[in-house]
Amino acid sequence: MAFKFHDYKIEDTKPRFGWKKRPNWMPKEMPWPVRGKELTFNYTLDQQAIDALAAKSKSDQNRSLLLEDKFQRLASDWKLMVSKSHARNSFVNEGKVGEIMALENAAVFAERAVPQDAKVLVAKMNKGTDQSNDWGLGFGLTLTNSSPRLYWRASEGKVVFFDGKRDNGTFEVGKADQLWFRYEIADKELLAQASLDGQQWHTVGHLSLKSGDKIQLVRVGKMDPNGGNKDGKASTKEGRSKIEGFWAYGDFSSQFAGDLSSKLAYMKNVTVQVHYDLYDDMPIFSKWITVQNQSDREIVVNSFKSEQLAVFEPESSVDHRSRWLYHNITVETDYTFGGMSEEVVYSSSLEWKKDPLYTTQVHYDRETPCLLEVAPKMGPEQQVAAVGEFASYRVWELLNDSWERERKSLGYRKMLRSMAPWATENPILMHVRSSDNESVKKAIDQAAEVGFEMVIMTFWSGFNAEDDSPENLKRMKELADYAHSKGIELGGYSLLASRHIDAKNDVVLPEGMHPRFGSSPCIESEWGQAYFKKLYNLYESSGLGVFEHDGSYPGDWCYATDHPGHHNEKDSQWNQFKRITDFYKWCREKGIYLNIPDMYFFNGGNKVGMGYREANWSLPRTQQEIVERQNIFDGTWAKAPSMGWMFVPLVEYQGGGKEATIEPLKDHLPHYEQRLANLFGAGVQACYRGPQLYDSPETKNVVTKWVNFYKKHREVLDSDIIHVRRPDGMDYDAILHVNPAGKEKGLLMIYNPLDEAITRKIKVNLYYTGLKGNVQVVEQDQNSRTMPLNAASEGIFEVNIPAKSQTWFVIK
Repeated sequence: MAFKFHDYKIEDTKPRFGWKKRPNWMPKEMPWPVRGKELTFNYTLDQQAIDALAAKSKSDQNRSLLLEDKFQRLASDWKLMVSKSHARNSFVNEGKVGEIMALENAAVFAERAVPQDAKVLVAKMNKGTDQSNDWGLGFGLTLTNSSPRLYWRASEGKVVFFDGKRDNGTFEVGKADQLWFRYEIADKELLAQASLDGQQWHTVGHLSLKSGDKIQLVRVGKMDPNGGNKDGKASTKEGRSKIEGFWAYGDFSSQFAGDLSSKLAYMKNVTVQVHYDLYDDMPIFSKWITVQNQSDREIVVNSFKSEQLAVFEPESSVDHRSRWLYHNITVETDYTFGGMSEEVVYSSSLEWKKDPLYTTQVHYDRETPCLLEVAPKMGPEQQVAAVGEFASYRVWELLNDSWERERKSLGYRKMLRSMAPWATENPILMHVRSSDNESVKKAIDQAAEVGFEMVIMTFWSGFNAEDDSPENLKRMKELADYAHSKGIELGGYSLLASRHIDAKNDVVLPEGMHPRFGSSPCIESEWGQAYFKKLYNLYESSGLGVFEHDGSYPGDWCYATDHPGHHNEKDSQWNQFKRITDFYKWCREKGIYLNIPDMYFFNGGNKVGMGYREANWSLPRTQQEIVERQNIFDGTWAKAPSMGWMFVPLVEYQGGGKEATIEPLKDHLPHYEQRLANLFGAGVQACYRGPQLYDSPETKNVVTKWVNFYKKHREVLDSDIIHVRRPDGMDYDAILHVNPAGKEKGLLMIYNPLDEAITRKIKVNLYYTGLKGNVQVVEQDQNSRTMPLNAASEGIFEVNIPAKSQTWFVIK
């Protein structure tokens, strides 16, 4: 049964949700939605499909069960045929009925008669260590006129049907350990089927039945090639396998099928839509499915697979690999959680799998992961009300034209920037250490004085987003109003995951399973629903404009059956994810900035961590300088500068003492300036955590200098980074910002970490600036010169950089 194509339509792309833009934080205008076309294919069920569905729904479970044997004991109806070629050959091994211990080419099986009115026979088997082929584990019949056999050629990874005369059909099963075999007598024909899961059956072969043909015996185990009990060539190889169960089913009434067809008629009013977004000027497409329920009753979407893409292998790998190279497609979804890396998508919503139908691949065991499947790991188990709709999550596929790291990285960054354009918002922010009125107002005043744009009441500051008392809401509104009067956005920090609430409201998991962060509330528990109600109320009533959400929902399942927001584990992940992303999308529509240390970009998140180890901010100050630039260099392979925050603890943080601490700022001004140059020179914002941004006129001037530098060159500094030389503390390090569509096509930052001045001639490739021939180069906004580029778009920069300093060049 399959839904059939009905029609299609083409429309302009539509926004996934609203976005209140903050243009003062953006380098340039970004379109929303992304320009392009949406192509929608509609699929429906007609009467023929309904009848087919009814027939398919006549599963074995709807037949009369005539016989069931799970081999807990050996029933007297079974007759054992055990080869005498070795003393250990047995069908009952070490007291375990159905466990076969046998030599490779020895016949060991059990046979019995079946009920006269049996229409379907099923056997479940586990190959264990048996690697036999001709004498492989199988399911045989003796009919009046023939002896067919379904058997497992284990070392070849396939099931074969022997029709009594010859092998007549195969089914590739790879390295499966467990299989189901099935025979069905239908319309004077015997269907021989096999399944990897006991649900989806593959017809391996069929046999026409002659008049009077009846099943006399059924056999389970290791038979000879003709389905009998002869042994083959002597072999010392032995294996252990298991017959897990045998079932015989009868027929069902003709009324059952007719009634089912009429009961399923409502499915004609269910439409499955397959959507594609095709974007202008980008080799990227998006895909998702929706289910439109226009019937008069509720339906349930138990599971879905929204993409299945079979591709060829990108490498010639005959042997096993510990780490595979996937096809040159970059894939993302908006169903990701549990980390800030792009890799988290593999644990949440997609997988590269083996393709058993790709029989010509070079890998010996055919295990190349070259089949992309997009599906949730559990669920969603979503109820779709009458005249309701279900929408899957979306997948984006970027078709790369190169394996070169920088080029692939640029494509990925453009995909993120285009599909989540709010990630280009890059406000300059401070983390104020205390949330009392005096401390917050001081931070706001200083931020406004030096050109910062945002203040966040940081972790451990005393800010409590869950305090919904009238007094706290009033105080937060007054502080937000004060911040707005100074041109500053104000907000605070809240911890969600990694905290323990109580047994009633925490996620419930079976023994042996643990929440990702050790402890976590279920956000569809009573506590979780109340938590989000408080967040909506706080931000709606106070006018706060930034929310830092730590330990966001990490994807934990919850097996509780008494939480109000989900039924059990099957719908728990989907419902919890929807709860939190609905809030993030609401924030995006309100223009509330979101710092979230998880990959929630596609659901409204503005920024994640750039990638750093917090303990490194306890290192001596000089080491922090080089580590900071290394973190930025490495983090911007998968992010634009605006997408990742760094961290500058102005006061002591996690130890390190005076050698690690910047306060008093005026006493460590060269170090403070270097940190500002590192960050603003990269276009990366940091969480400057402390009570103040400056403590003297000299300190204020230094901060203002670098803020002004950033704002003057904001468009190019917020653009993509080309990685020139990674910081190592042994010589210069450099990054190149490129913006071919802007007035400033590039900005080259070169740092000297050494204790002595350096003079260098540095060859830099300017290809991604879009410039050719002669270019204008301006050093530190002062000295302009013309520089020729060679045919490879490379130019030579002659630099003289003082010790522990930097220089920069604007390229036009």
